[in-house]
Amino acid sequence: MPSVKKVLIIGGGAAGIMAALKSAEGNCDVTIIEKMQRPGLKILVSGKGRCNVTNAGSIKDLIEAFGRNGKFLYHSFSVFSNEDLISFLKEIGVETKTERGNRVFPKSDRSKDVLNALKREIAKRGIKLKTALPVISLRKEGSKIVSAVLSDGSEIKADYFVLATGGKSFPGLGTTGDGYEILKKLGHTVTPLYPALVPLLIKENFAKHLEGLSLRNVRISAFADGRKFSYFGDMVFTSKGISGPIVLTLSSQIVPALSKNPVKAEIDFKPAISEKILDGRFLREFSQNGTKKLKNVLKNLLPVRLIPIFLQKADVSGGKKCNEITKEERRRLVNTMKHFCITITGTEGFAHAVVTKGGVSLKEVDPKTMRSKLYENLFVTGELLDLDAITGGYNLQAAFSTGFVAGETIKSEC
Repeated sequence: MPSVKKVLIIGGGAAGIMAALKSAEGNCDVTIIEKMQRPGLKILVSGKGRCNVTNAGSIKDLIEAFGRNGKFLYHSFSVFSNEDLISFLKEIGVETKTERGNRVFPKSDRSKDVLNALKREIAKRGIKLKTALPVISLRKEGSKIVSAVLSDGSEIKADYFVLATGGKSFPGLGTTGDGYEILKKLGHTVTPLYPALVPLLIKENFAKHLEGLSLRNVRISAFADGRKFSYFGDMVFTSKGISGPIVLTLSSQIVPALSKNPVKAEIDFKPAISEKILDGRFLREFSQNGTKKLKNVLKNLLPVRLIPIFLQKADVSGGKKCNEITKEERRRLVNTMKHFCITITGTEGFAHAVVTKGGVSLKEVDPKTMRSKLYENLFVTGELLDLDAITGGYNLQAAFSTGFVAGETIKSEC
């Protein structure tokens, strides 16, 4: 009978829990240590408290959601796909449903149901869960890790170590970038880190007057590093800038450029029609409402709160009657409707970011095992990796899948 191998999972989020559950299927003594008082806090807040566990798209869709580095996840998504995750959740008592954009949520719309089911499974499989234990470093001997050093100076020895501490987003939930520092000390390369899927700040001071105003079916485009990024969907104004699904997705593309200079952007309020067709729409509105004031007729085209700012941008008086609007003024109205310019100056930071852009260099991690290429018994998972996707459940799926691969590898060696 082979000796029982000790496995230490550092971090009690999606990746860490899945790594623990899989490795516990082997001849392993598994312990999860979590720095916070409770595990899975980020699971609780995901999907605005509803837990967008995954996306029901194809594996190709999942990989493409991660952009340039997505192919690294091909093996992880193949061995533990979104369908596998949905089946696993059903087995442990969590029924799911699919909504717009292929987003998958628990039927109950409660993230705590997902976390509670995972915690029950941890207990069922005999996994030890220790909380309020911050790890500050890993001690190495040659090409092996021998122990995790805690903040009080004590050490925990093990045969295998899985780092699943998450990124830097939502630091109030414990994800303060500890894992990156631990890995840097071990000689791993960590690429520059940026807040991603994060609300953006704008230079224009009109944002405070539009706070809470939602816009549906608009297009936002930004110009950064010689490229144009453009997304269609919903957005919302905040007191200092903009947020909402398409803004969060845009943020992930422009944050590296934004760290150096402001980024020019524009909103197309009527992306479904061309400028020529929109000009015809204005002509019809003006001919039908010739004696009405422009600001009142614009209610047919724009939210009321936006109209004064729109008119100021277009440099047209809202008090003018529609039959007094000149051809040049109409041109400016059309142009502003299709190209409402703003200047993005920054982000709301890691405290408001859904994920972290950047992380451990993928060249230093084996995609088929999640094993560090520098240390034979160290595995790196989840948001610590240089991987980030658009909104829609992709990032949480990557955490579960990479944790699964690490756990499966350890199980096969125990």
